[in-house]
Amino acid sequence: MTIKGVLFDFSGTLLRIESPESWLRAALAETGTRLPEAETVRLAAELGRAGALPGGPSPERLPPGLAALWEVRDRSADRHRELYTGLARQVPLPDDRLYDALYERHMTAAAWAPYPDAAEVLGGLRQRGIRIGVVSNIGWDLRPVLRAHGLDRFVDNCVLSYEHGMQKPDLRLFEIACEELGLAPTDVLMVGDDRTADGAATALGCAYLPVDHVPVTERPDGLRPALGLVD
Repeated sequence: MTIKGVLFDFSGTLLRIESPESWLRAALAETGTRLPEAETVRLAAELGRAGALPGGPSPERLPPGLAALWEVRDRSADRHRELYTGLARQVPLPDDRLYDALYERHMTAAAWAPYPDAAEVLGGLRQRGIRIGVVSNIGWDLRPVLRAHGLDRFVDNCVLSYEHGMQKPDLRLFEIACEELGLAPTDVLMVGDDRTADGAATALGCAYLPVDHVPVTERPDGLRPALGLVD
């Protein structure tokens, strides 16, 4: 096949969310809440185990009242906020303002770091005349984050689950993304960290390149194979 377009997942593929500890520290600073160091570390670990950080670890245990919401969390902004705020509330925090502060923090550019090769690969694809899209299961607008990190200039379009009321692996989301690139699925490569959700694009005829969802320091060149596949 000749690849004319590449679709990228967002979280765990192009960028990585900060650690639960960094996330909590930012919310504490935002609300002016002071905690002993050991308590900060403990609460951050509990929030991580609860799966309260979007883009972070999945919950070790889903509360019965949130299990159904987990399955559809990326289909609307309201469901996304309700789910993750509900997960955070499984951990008692010293100030009720922290739950909203935590949710707001994860949508800021400061909470995200691009993988080291993201700009290089996106720029290389652009130089080759390849159309580029982002297709993401998400409950908020990631475009400002791409813009803040200088990646938006490479991207032709973003297809976000909450804006369409459906989420990967629903094939309709990939169909929309390909249509917005103006390409047939058989001309498109999907790059993503979720073999089930992102890999589903192969059912339409897309090629698929898996990457590992690991800290940015542990994956310096995971996106570079995309350039080889295009070439």
